[in-house]
Amino acid sequence: MSSSVRKQAIAAIAAAACVENEEVKELAITEIYGQDVFSVKVMKDYLPKDTYKKLLSTIRKGVAIDASIADDVANAMKQWAISKGASHYTHWFQPLTGSTAEKHDAFVEADRDGAVIMNFSGKNLIQGEPDASSFPSGGLRATFEARGYTAWDPTSPAFIKKGRNGATLCIPTAFCSYTGEALDKKTPLLRSIQILSEQTKRLLKCFGEDSDEKIVTTLGAEQEYFLIDKRLYMCRPDLIQTGRTLFGAVPAKHQQLEDHYFGAIKPRILAFMTDVDQELWKLGIPAKTRHNEVAPAQFELAPMFEELNLAVDHNMIVMEVMRQIADSHGLVCLLHEKPFAGINGSGKHNNWSLSQAGRNLLEPGKDPHQNAIFLTTLCAIIQAVDRHADLLRVSTAHAGNDHRLGANEAPPAIISIFLGDQLTDVIEQIEKGEAKSSKAAKVMQIGVDTLPPLPMDATDRNRTSPFAFTGNKFEFRAVGSSQSCAGPNIALNTIVAESFDEIATVLEKASKKDFNKTLQVLLQGIIKKHKRIIFNGDNYSEAWLKEATKRGLYNFRKTPEALDRLMVKENVALFEKYKVLSKAEAHSRYEVFKEEYHKKLKIEGELALNMVNTMYLPTAASQMNKLADTVAKLSSIGIKAGVKELKASIEEIGAIIGKIDAAAAALKKEVAADKPAKIAEALMPLRKAVDSLELVVDDSILPLPKYSEMLFIY
Repeated sequence: MSSSVRKQAIAAIAAAACVENEEVKELAITEIYGQDVFSVKVMKDYLPKDTYKKLLSTIRKGVAIDASIADDVANAMKQWAISKGASHYTHWFQPLTGSTAEKHDAFVEADRDGAVIMNFSGKNLIQGEPDASSFPSGGLRATFEARGYTAWDPTSPAFIKKGRNGATLCIPTAFCSYTGEALDKKTPLLRSIQILSEQTKRLLKCFGEDSDEKIVTTLGAEQEYFLIDKRLYMCRPDLIQTGRTLFGAVPAKHQQLEDHYFGAIKPRILAFMTDVDQELWKLGIPAKTRHNEVAPAQFELAPMFEELNLAVDHNMIVMEVMRQIADSHGLVCLLHEKPFAGINGSGKHNNWSLSQAGRNLLEPGKDPHQNAIFLTTLCAIIQAVDRHADLLRVSTAHAGNDHRLGANEAPPAIISIFLGDQLTDVIEQIEKGEAKSSKAAKVMQIGVDTLPPLPMDATDRNRTSPFAFTGNKFEFRAVGSSQSCAGPNIALNTIVAESFDEIATVLEKASKKDFNKTLQVLLQGIIKKHKRIIFNGDNYSEAWLKEATKRGLYNFRKTPEALDRLMVKENVALFEKYKVLSKAEAHSRYEVFKEEYHKKLKIEGELALNMVNTMYLPTAASQMNKLADTVAKLSSIGIKAGVKELKASIEEIGAIIGKIDAAAAALKKEVAADKPAKIAEALMPLRKAVDSLELVVDDSILPLPKYSEMLFIY
């Protein structure tokens, strides 16, 4: 990469900044919201009345879809999509690649007379047949076993994806193999939602609440990301190929002044955010909050809460829309968890809750009955997280997240729960058991006493906790910014369903007279056994690391050791028991995620060696030659001043070259041995040596844009 290209890019950005005074015009939200979604409102306008009612029952009550309505729905979707300019349709699905996939088919069919017919049948809607051989399957499918199926998910509405000169009807679908195994992230997510719903209804029935109202698992996924100018991005092969910088010295000024967080948004970035919001609103995605994040060039988008399945789909769309809109603004949206070493990484805060008929089960009520349900739900989650902390860690195990967890406001790899002082006090009261004294003596009797008032902000926030109670939800902060929310919520739903199942099994046997006493003893036992998972302090501290070890909590620092927990006999049995993942499906995911980690680390290792050999070592040699020429010229005319210092600089660069050469040789050995964990370790000393070179060579010959340019020039 020529250093002149880098300089030209910076000059172009500066020139563009001087002329970018275009007024950003925001469209009325009420006019555009949901205009590109086949929403309930659109369905009502386009569908026959009976068909509309049947489809609405599926969407809102979880009733099984009536296949007889497929043709009516397909015809309505087609007419609506064509009115929006769509010429194609696609079954939009989420394979195990972690991204989305689509194969476009035109509505066009030719008739016998050579004229065109716009056709889309119920069969086209309900099921598609993409090639399944080239998607990762972890051994579920061989290369020659190519057939796979996509199946319409009516609970997530179809939407229009618009391009520069056309549009496509996107139909959210599940994706499975010819033999029925799930090859995607949506299928097990839907299964986990269903089993959690079933067990929640069982639990509520124990409290005398036997309702057909749908149990709703909700999610609000806060999305962090970086933006850098595309002209600088195109000069960085590491960003292009891996999503993160493999080399780059941290600048003197980065985030230490804390002046970027919630600061005034630059006009160019605000224009991008405005376009993103408007595009998301058109797609019925309730984008709510936008702001500068902690690191320079880092930002966040947060939506309102939605039903979990829809929220997961919407988050996948959010990431795609941000990338596309960034490109139209001459920017690049970086979703890697740690694109820049030494400053904050990006996460995706997974705000999870559970409700029925508009009542949040994680919100304390105003009477003993509702409070008993809240406390039971809370204790069930405490049990679930303590018992299966390893599965929550597995769900965040990812090559990019390895660089983020445990530093710069990201939670550590040790899973723990933050409840805050007030709720912890309540839990401690329950643990004391039945009262030998009055309520004033701080002993709670479930179903008899009411809780002390718990306002929405009953506790301070704890940004270091991986799993924090935040008023009426749990915020799982360990999820990586580039990850799908499906995996973490599959794990969370399943482990909570198990806890609900066990609690309901005990309560179903209790008589009405002994119900409260049985519940009191049950919750007391749960707290005594699982309270070790509760920690309200600083999760970054060395003291917590020691305390967590003492408590016997898991600490899987890297992806490989975390992934191994997916194959533990008890964990496989858990997913099998609740029919979320079969043994084969669980094993397939282990193989896919392990292979993905392996490939990403090998790509990074090979690219790092290439960059060192073709960019950094030639730059170092050029600097040495330049200095040597200067020394020779000065010596030839008898000038001694400064020669000693120049020779010292040559020696320093030579020493750095030696370190780079040694580190590169070690990395090359690990790349050849094909050991991903060792590749990751070997990359660190190489990076350290290369970054030190950036600080001593002539700025004019540096081959790549520096942090100080990428993070501040946009």
